Amino acid sequence: MTRLAAIAAAFVVLAGLGGTYLWTQFGGAGEDQFAQCTGGAVGGDIGGPFSLVNSEGETVTEADVLDEPALIYFGYTFCPDVCPFDMARNAAAADILEERGMSVRPVFISVDPQRDTPEVVGDFAFYMGENVLGLTGTPEQVKAASEAYRTYYKAHPAEDDFYLVDHSTFTYLMLPGSGFADFFRRETSPEEMADRVGCFLEASGHTARPAT
Repeated sequence: MTRLAAIAAAFVVLAGLGGTYLWTQFGGAGEDQFAQCTGGAVGGDIGGPFSLVNSEGETVTEADVLDEPALIYFGYTFCPDVCPFDMARNAAAADILEERGMSVRPVFISVDPQRDTPEVVGDFAFYMGENVLGLTGTPEQVKAASEAYRTYYKAHPAEDDFYLVDHSTFTYLMLPGSGFADFFRRETSPEEMADRVGCFLEASGHTARPAT
């Protein structure tokens, strides 16, 4: 009985090793595609369908916006310091990548639709950088987009036009076809962001500039 038990145990071990090998070669390969690039993990699914309005007053969806790699940021144009700094950083990282022959689109989504009209977000995006895309929408559209990306925002009581809006400050890297790839905190420098984004672009094959 002891010998039979030993033989059975050996078969179990061999089967387990074989299963591990097959999973590594075929089942788990995709999950490790960006292992060398990621700087952290975010729980839950990030991203999803949305319908917003661009600076021309045109309705756009995630299919229109995410037709190339994008850096998604939720903020508001009246933000006194955080949003301009973060968006300038995102635009600088995009410029660094452009110098390396890669392309990523910085996207600014307003969480203050009351003040951020299409014209206002368009002007803000223009001053942030040539390739920056500014989006806004109705309160319902903005809320839906925010929920899809699991962001937080809350406006202070509006006694005048100078109220503040609390909001989360992550920047999300989204890739066509695969969706959410990674996130960046406020302290990430333009150079570090460009290096990490570049790693994802190379690993996913999105290294060429989109046709114009």
